[in-house]
Amino acid sequence: MEFLCYHRDRRGSLALRGELLEEHWSYMDRYAAEMIARGPTFADDGDTPTGSLHIVDLPDSAAALAFAFDEPNYQAGVYRDVLLRRWRNTLGRTMWDFPGGRMGGGRYLVLGLGTGQAADLAVPSDRDGLIAYGPLLSDDGVTWLGTAALVQASDPDTARAVLTLDRYADIEVHNWAFGGRPS
Repeated sequence: MEFLCYHRDRRGSLALRGELLEEHWSYMDRYAAEMIARGPTFADDGDTPTGSLHIVDLPDSAAALAFAFDEPNYQAGVYRDVLLRRWRNTLGRTMWDFPGGRMGGGRYLVLGLGTGQAADLAVPSDRDGLIAYGPLLSDDGVTWLGTAALVQASDPDTARAVLTLDRYADIEVHNWAFGGRPS
């Protein structure tokens, strides 16, 4: 089962986040084989972390809950909240398979929070800028709750346009970068 886990930073937790960086990476190393995508989100300045995204393939919901809430930054109070949803990898690849490579700017996390009839279930025809893409689902994996995408785009508005704008209650766009230990 695939899950999207987005930890949002608590205001004023930057120093603590820095202190726990090695613990965070070591924790995530345990999930390397299950990882579909990972990386931090940033404020508009492009430097200040605002959250941490992980898309993982885990055996069940209990494993996903443990993944999200046993994480060292969560345990220490770095994060203010956690979005944990079932997700479906409609591209069928990991971020490391993205043809655009690991480096480069203009990367975004796009979260479309849905209501009503499902939208954007099919992969957009212009796949070139898609790093990861899929629906956010209820715990049972049946009910559509939105869509999440990692996108390479020229700006946030272009990234947002990967979704059908009028089909969502809200669409969040966050600056994002490939995560993990530096090579």
